[in-house]
Amino acid sequence: MTSPMTNAPHDRLLIIDFGSQVTQLIARRLRELNVYCEIHPYQNITPAGLAEINPRAVILSGGPASVLDQDSPRVPENLFAMGLPVLGICYGQQVMMHELGGTVERGHGTAEFGRAFVSPALTSLDLLNGWFAEGDEQVWMSHGDHVSQLAPGFEVFGTSPNAPFAITADLTRNFFAVQFHPEVHHTPKGAKLYENFIRLAGFKGDWTMGAYKDEAIAKIRAQVGDGKVICGLSGGVDSSVAAVLIHEAIGDQLTCVFVDTGLMRQGESDEVVGMFRDNYNIPLIHADESELFLGALDGQSDPETKRKIIGKLFIDVFEKHAKSVGGAKFLAQGTLYPDVIESVSFSGGPSVTIKSHHNVGGLPDRMDMTLVEPLRELFKDEVRALGRELGLPASFVGRHPFPGPGLAIRCPGEITRPKLEILRKADAVYIDQIRKHGLYDEIWQAFVAILPVRTVGVMGDGRTYDFACALRAVTSVDGMTADYYPFSHEFLGETATRIINEVAGINRVTYDITSKPPGTIEWE
Repeated sequence: MTSPMTNAPHDRLLIIDFGSQVTQLIARRLRELNVYCEIHPYQNITPAGLAEINPRAVILSGGPASVLDQDSPRVPENLFAMGLPVLGICYGQQVMMHELGGTVERGHGTAEFGRAFVSPALTSLDLLNGWFAEGDEQVWMSHGDHVSQLAPGFEVFGTSPNAPFAITADLTRNFFAVQFHPEVHHTPKGAKLYENFIRLAGFKGDWTMGAYKDEAIAKIRAQVGDGKVICGLSGGVDSSVAAVLIHEAIGDQLTCVFVDTGLMRQGESDEVVGMFRDNYNIPLIHADESELFLGALDGQSDPETKRKIIGKLFIDVFEKHAKSVGGAKFLAQGTLYPDVIESVSFSGGPSVTIKSHHNVGGLPDRMDMTLVEPLRELFKDEVRALGRELGLPASFVGRHPFPGPGLAIRCPGEITRPKLEILRKADAVYIDQIRKHGLYDEIWQAFVAILPVRTVGVMGDGRTYDFACALRAVTSVDGMTADYYPFSHEFLGETATRIINEVAGINRVTYDITSKPPGTIEWE
């Protein structure tokens, strides 16, 4: 992946990606510290390319491979001779040791997955300033192989039960390596470790969201020129921020298209169109395509099939309206990095597909348009910060995420109009409850999923055989990991009673307490 600000005048930190699902969280940690960084898949970094990038420091990510396998990922052969500070993470540690003369062995009972605790060893290390003040530190491990012998020049500064070299360093060359993942929230002091590393590397911390905005606007202008752009607007923060950013860059060359798929929440279409027209003087097409989408989804129950149908229809609709505005050559989307990493290997990297997203994967060859995706490398919290930088109203910036496929992925199994209507009403009651109790801004995302089962119930003196539903509410920072929101039993009981009393067709309410991972936030 090449960062959108490749020509930015900031000190660069290069992250070499070996395919970890959480590599982008490293970049996020650095951005929080106002450090400009770029992520590139390992296979895209040649010795000449590394010299051209000219980073001030390098971080080697984790990854699913084993350095003991033939043709496993490697670093550029000139990296360790460039005199740069280097930090290896998990697989990054193992490849450092393997390349520099240490030994890596396969698991054989020493694998660690999940929470672990690291104990200090030897003397203090500047990389670990702020660590071990109160004893062992919690970290997040995810490794099968382990380092069994350090490379020459390295010393051990931290150990865990199954990783005797959990923290190592060669202080002469400013090489550091850890077996755990400091980028995830399950390593509570991981951010401090990154802060120490960039301080040791001499970064000024001069990259801000204001700088991102200015540089992104310049990049949009350079890409689009005098061409026309249509932007898929959902009303969520992602597409709204993308639209306002692009409009600031190219003005009336932009037309937004809001597609009513028939899969929107209760009152959503009127709310989104009204909110956008009241706040921004950007041309907006309201395309009611509900019959098209619902007709194509009739009888479909497989989640991947549903997502792909929706993605194709969005393309068809955008293609139609590109012609209606006089031949738009660019299609803008509010695609974020969590969408990308769950859908495809990022810019050729070796990460594993989790699920398809309707707005990821490029455009069909027949469509003579080019994608404009200025948010593709940002997380949700960064998009909100960019929205505030652009002056968007709080009502836009603070909205919970709503997926492009809409209620289709909150309706597991076959989609029918009656089920969608039940789902809309239940979701409206749930969100009303959350707002009434003053919890909306504490929650990252909340919604109802209608389950593909019917259950027996008793209402009054009669038997019912209606749908069950699941309430979902999560807390998160970046959308890559999430935990369920700890509602009180009183809130859940009150909400279940309201849904059952006010929504015909539901007689059982459950609450989903699955974290991400192992689950995803949405049900499909």
